[in-house]
Amino acid sequence: MELTVLLATLFVLLVMGVPVAFALGVSSAATFFLLDIPLVVPFQRMAAGMNVFALMAIPFFVFAGDLMHRAGIAERLIRLADAALGRTRGGLGQVDVGASMLFGAVSGSAIASVSAIGSALGPMMREKGYDADYIVNVSATSAITGLLIPPSHNMIIYAAAAGVSISLADLFLAGIVPGILTGLTLMLVAWVVAVRRGYPRGTFPGIRAFGLAAVAAIPGLIAALIIVLGVLSGVFTATESSSIAVIYTIAVALLVYRSLTWEGFVQATTAAVRTTAMVMIIIGAAAAFGWLLAILQVPEQLSQLLLGMTENPLLLLILINVVLLVLGTFMDMAPLIIITTPIFLPMATDLGMDPVHFGIMLILNLGIGLVTPPVGSVLFVGCAIGGISIEQTVRTMWPFYLGLLVALGLVTYIPAVSMWIPGLVN
Repeated sequence: MELTVLLATLFVLLVMGVPVAFALGVSSAATFFLLDIPLVVPFQRMAAGMNVFALMAIPFFVFAGDLMHRAGIAERLIRLADAALGRTRGGLGQVDVGASMLFGAVSGSAIASVSAIGSALGPMMREKGYDADYIVNVSATSAITGLLIPPSHNMIIYAAAAGVSISLADLFLAGIVPGILTGLTLMLVAWVVAVRRGYPRGTFPGIRAFGLAAVAAIPGLIAALIIVLGVLSGVFTATESSSIAVIYTIAVALLVYRSLTWEGFVQATTAAVRTTAMVMIIIGAAAAFGWLLAILQVPEQLSQLLLGMTENPLLLLILINVVLLVLGTFMDMAPLIIITTPIFLPMATDLGMDPVHFGIMLILNLGIGLVTPPVGSVLFVGCAIGGISIEQTVRTMWPFYLGLLVALGLVTYIPAVSMWIPGLVN
């Protein structure tokens, strides 16, 4: 009865368009009331969910990503990608994916990536005759690579939700190959679609132009290198690395690129505060919701249900992925990481999957949900920037969904894709 009230209330509120944080909070409060648990408890659980030291990295990474966008780092990464990839058929589609991968490596945010790359590259692609749906398809799906290529604040959320000792350095390293693999898969899809639609071929600007573009992009790329190497070497923690990323970005924007104005700094600060408040409220509400699921023994019941269907490890991983993909179409990424990690991580480890490997699979899986309606925040932002409806975009996005699913399958069933670099370093 209590579980029915919890899930039914959440579903109804989400269908009504209530924000995810409030939907989680109201459904949790209703269930607490039904269980005759004092209503102070959900607020205590929310506070406990947000009172995690590692989560302090989130506002700084969000702030650094917004500063990079406003400081012109995205434009320089686009020039580098254009010089390297623009000569292929439908070259600007390849440039979009390549720039998203590079920007993801310095921002760690899918929304920041689709905002920066879509805004900067979209008008250029339209002038060259690219269709609006293709532009949004490429920019939205390629933004997913930013969730995998370090640094990624979603990896920090996963490490906090796992309840076991997981090295953030290992998570960062484990995301590199899957992120690159996902990007290469999307490049292939973008090329095939571009050939079928007859999009133009670009021209190579020459070694000198490529060298100049690379030199201009290096200061921005060094930010990711500092973060990953600093965490890996133990010089500073992930939380400290996020603040260092902000300081470095400001220094590059003011002293090297000289492109950050006081107005831009204030706007970035305001946007970071707003985004952080939203994310932390969602994390707190998801923590209360997840605590209720544990009290109601949902992880055990779901585990028994899946094991009742099959005991084959390969099929169980397919079922876990299917459940996550379905959930990702209805809820945002951060709360799903908090809620689903305690449910599926024990099942995955029982199957012999390393927690780091499972974390990469989880993040890629839920990242696909960010570009899947009805609740796909990255898809919404991409469509708003591209000036096209979601219906028009999704109608032609199926090749890119297929590419993402292929990457998810490779990450799921080939552990070396995620674990090769951490094993090599360790």
